[in-house]
Formats: sequence, C-alpha cells, structure tokens
Amino acid sequence: MSPSFLFPETQSTVVPDPSTYFSPNLLSSPLPTNSFFQNFVIPNGTLPEYFHPYHIQSSNSSLSASYPFLFFTAAVLYQIFVPDLTISASQTTSYGQNRVISSYSDLGVTLDIPSSNLRFFLVRGSPFITASVTKPTSLSIKTVHTIVSLSSYDDNTKFILQLNNTQTWLIYASSPIYLNHVASEVTSKPFSGIIRIAALPDSNPNNVATLDKFSSCYPVSGDAALSKRFRVEYKWQKKRSGDLLMLAHPLHAKLLSRDSDVTILHDFKYRSVDGDLVGVVGDSWVLETDPIPVTWHSKKGINKESFGEIVSALYKDVKGLNSSAITTNSSYFYGKLVGRAARLALIAEEVSYFKVIPKIKKFLKETIEPWLDGTFKGNGFLYERKWRGIVTKQGSTDSTADFGFGIYNDHHFHLGYFLYGIAVLAKIDPAWGKKFKPQAYSLVTDFMNLGQRYNSDYPRLRCFDLYKLHSWASGLTEFEDGRNQESTSEAVNAYYAAALMGLAYGDSRLVDTGSTLLALEIRATQTWWHVKAEDNLYEEEFAKDNRIVGILWANKRDSKLWWATAECRECRLSIQVLPLLPVTETLFSDTVYTKELVEWTLPSLKNKTNVEGWKGFTYALQGIYDKSTALKKIRTLTGFDDGNSFSNLLWWIHSR
Repeated sequence: MSPSFLFPETQSTVVPDPSTYFSPNLLSSPLPTNSFFQNFVIPNGTLPEYFHPYHIQSSNSSLSASYPFLFFTAAVLYQIFVPDLTISASQTTSYGQNRVISSYSDLGVTLDIPSSNLRFFLVRGSPFITASVTKPTSLSIKTVHTIVSLSSYDDNTKFILQLNNTQTWLIYASSPIYLNHVASEVTSKPFSGIIRIAALPDSNPNNVATLDKFSSCYPVSGDAALSKRFRVEYKWQKKRSGDLLMLAHPLHAKLLSRDSDVTILHDFKYRSVDGDLVGVVGDSWVLETDPIPVTWHSKKGINKESFGEIVSALYKDVKGLNSSAITTNSSYFYGKLVGRAARLALIAEEVSYFKVIPKIKKFLKETIEPWLDGTFKGNGFLYERKWRGIVTKQGSTDSTADFGFGIYNDHHFHLGYFLYGIAVLAKIDPAWGKKFKPQAYSLVTDFMNLGQRYNSDYPRLRCFDLYKLHSWASGLTEFEDGRNQESTSEAVNAYYAAALMGLAYGDSRLVDTGSTLLALEIRATQTWWHVKAEDNLYEEEFAKDNRIVGILWANKRDSKLWWATAECRECRLSIQVLPLLPVTETLFSDTVYTKELVEWTLPSLKNKTNVEGWKGFTYALQGIYDKSTALKKIRTLTGFDDGNSFSNLLWWIHSR
C-alpha cells in the first residue's frame, strides 16, 4: 500500500473513552470499533455479548454465563440472556478496580477481573468457558435457578451440576477442588489453576464423554489469516495437552476444506440463533469459498440491439448530472450520488457510448475531490485518534449525524460508495487516480486494514467479523442484542468497490483481499439473511412468514428495519439489493430463491404510491427469471432510488 495518508485530525466529543475497560498497554494501538466483545468496552459495559454457544455478561467482580434458549415468533427469532451461572470470588477485593480487556485476537478475548483473581479466556465457538484462577481464591458459582444436585468425580477434578431448569453443567478443574452447594450457590475452598465449565447440550449421554475427553486442552486466543485468495485459515493458541474441541456454525461447515486436518463430530451439537453448532476437533481449520471474479461490467454483456434504449436513457441521465445541484452534505446520501454517477460511466463503456464519459468524469471530480482535499463545505473526512479512524466533521460532534459515522457506524457502507466512484474515476483518468491515491487508500484502509503490519493508523478489519464471516455495521454503541447489520448489499458493495480500486491501481493484493471478503460476505448473506422455504436453519414459524431478514443481530433475527416496519416487504427486499451492480448477479445467484423473494414482495407493492424506487429493485430481481415482464414494468416507472437510475435498470435487464 501507499505511505499512510491521514485526514486532518479532530478531537471528537462523542466517542467514548477507551481507557475504562482496555488495559493501558493496548491503548497505543488502534482499537476495534465493531468487535464481537464491543459491549464489554463501552459505557456502561454491562450488556452481554454472544460468544457461540454462550451469552456472556461481565461486571467488575464477576462473569455471568447463559446457555440461551431460542424464542421465536413470526416476526422475530432471538435468544434471551439469563444468568444461568455467575462466577466470582466468594469475597472480592479492590472494589474500585475495573474488569479489563488484557488482550484480544480475531477469535477470542481475554477478560481480567482483578477483584476476583480471575482471568477468562473467551474464545468464540468453545463449548467450554475457561477461567484461570491466578491466586488461591475461594470461588462462588451462583445461579438464578435452584440447584438439584452437585456430584463429584475423578478425585474432585470433575463435577456435574444439575439445575431445576433442566440444564446440566459440567465443571472441570486442573487439580482437585473442593465444592459445596447451598440453595443456589456453589462455593469452593481456596483454589488456583484452571476451571472449565460447559453446558451439556442435550440429554445424549455420549456428550458427557465427549466433554470429558476434550476438557483438558483449552484455547487462549485464535487468529484468522487471509493467507490465500478465497481462503481463511483459523489457528488457535492452546494450552495443556490433548486435542482441541471447537464448534462450527453452519457456514463454517459448508466451507471447511479438505485441507483441514480436523474431525467433525456430527452428533455433538449446541443450539444457536445461527443454526446448530457442530463439534470440530483440530488445532487449525482451513475455510475455502468459491471464487468470485471481480469485473467492471456485466458478465454476459449486452446484445447490440439493446444499445439504443440504454443510450437514450444514458443521454438523459448524464444530462441531468450537476454537481452544484447536490443539496445533501450527508456522507451516506452524497456517496450514493457518487456511486450512481460512476455506474453511468461503466454502462456507457459497455454500450460504447463514449461521448458522455467526459461529462461524467467532470461530475465525479467535482463531487469527490472536495471530500479528499478538505474543501467540502459543511462536512468532510477527519481523523480521530482515540480509537483511530476516519470520522466526518458533522459526526465528530454529533453522534447521530451521518447515521452515526462519527461513532464508527456504517463505515463500509458510506466509504464503499466513495470508493466505487474513486475506482471508476481512477480507471478513466489514471492521472487523477495517481494524484489522489494516498487519500483513496486511507479510505479503504479505514475498514479493510489487515493489521498493524500493514498500517498502524487503523484497526484490523473494522467491520468484517472473521468468525461469523460477514460484516457488522454498528459501531461504538451498546445494544442488548450485540452487533447488527441491515444492508448486506451495501457491505457487498464496499468489498467489491475495494477490489475494483485494486484493479484500477494495479494492486493485486487489494484485489485479492477485497475479492475474498466479498465472496465471504455473499456466502454469509445467502446463509443467514436469505430465508429459503426448504431450509431448516430457522424455526418454521419465522421462516414461513419471511423470505429475507430485516436486521440481523449477533443474538437476534428481526423482520423489521431501522426505518421501516416488517410489513414494508419492498423496503426489506430493496435494502438487501441496492446498489444494483454486476456483482448483484452473484449475490442473487439462486434463481429459485430469488423468485420466492419477489413473489413474496410483489403483493406489498399493490396500490402504493411513492415507492417507485423500491419497485425498481423488486422488478430488477424479477428480471433474473422473467426478463420481458420486468422490462415492461421498469419502463413504466416514474422515479428511482437516489443511488439508482433508469439507465442502470435498463443495463441490468438487458444484461440478463
């Protein structure tokens, strides 16, 4: 990458203080702002996070764990946190001392609770909760349920705890520990060493033997390397002898490569909001996804007899481009207008209507440059040093401005639109691209940095979750249900645009990284957002009423959107389609599912006005399996989404 460029520095008044819950040695490095443990490190730091298979809540003296039940209706599917077990010292010390994150990795986080002499290794997908008791300490394990029985085995290094809510928990110790229970609390004599606790997933007696077998070896952290294109390698750092048992979610199970030296325990399963988690034995995994070619234009091209209609629309759309007529200073809506214009340039290339490209180029320069050189009035990009990243001028003093961009919400969405415009402009005007390359790379690195070895000014992969294999959009905000993402297609656009920028600059590493994250984002979208009638991933009551998820949370699936009710089916479809791009074909490659989704949506469009923009995206998907009907409907539209155009819809239909 180019030498790091930083936008002018600002002192944000809205980001929280990271020093409260991060250990001091971590504060000098960029900190994650969309992480799987985000609720632990922002005020008040009391809300739980979901670690697969456990819901975990921390306090300054204890850690509470829940093996959550799954609740569902036709509108929502979710897990409720109940503190099934709360682990602390019987008598805590240093009451003023905060719990603290002492280290973190792609797949895990280490949480220290000094007042209880406890260090927890919270590694995602571990069937065990692992604690190191750092000094001889009398422990307390409380439950909100009633303890039915506590049985000891193996010279007091294994215990089975049965609760009156039908749950059974197994407790393992690295050396003998002496436990008693009274009412709803288990206490111990002073102990130091390793404690591992696991919920028994169901009544299958073989599961006890499985947990016994793998109770010794424990992970302390885990790294996920993008070592090759379309490939992710997991490697866990482990302690004590034996084989490592972890859990794979449904997408892991699809992508596990034959190169992985693992054993899958098909009958060892934990329930989860993401689908069943299956046991996998092995210190490292290799995940491989199908290659996705990143191209500027449509895959199959357009028949020349269709050029005339598209050229006619292009003439009108390009004629309407006027940078001085833009009234928004919102980074999101402004970015959409940049992306819309860039699409016109590539469509013009594809239909050989080159004479409009100079006007599009002029518009792109006039709209993008002020954001890159600091002359845009009313907003612009700045660099914030507490968490280390780009914020907007408006967002640095108002946490709600630009949809929360200043508190690290939606970075890949907003920046993805700008990057798309930059990639196209650098393609058609390489001299301009060279001039603004440092600023362009700063934008892409803000959310797509592979780590400090590459760039120490930004955190590693701000939005992309290397365990779930998709992005999160919410930044430094506490949410009861953890991280969330609404618009998968805008996440797809971000990684697609980054890969296109790599093509424009001849940067094969950027192409590879963007393509790989793009491919994974698409597979995750198809797994968890696209609700298929024949799938058994979600409960029948939810699946029969929904063909697409509105907001996907770490701990919940919601049919509604941030800005629309669940009944607005055309809204739900559209926010998972826009912007319409060549890669949209790959995102909706399952024609059977796409037809189900459109037919589920179409009744919602009847007798509605002011939904022309949403109709365009619905008809675009209809064009995948019924080109002629969709084309007729698109020709009758009287308006378009602000990031879309008549030219783009005609290009899409004629390239089916």
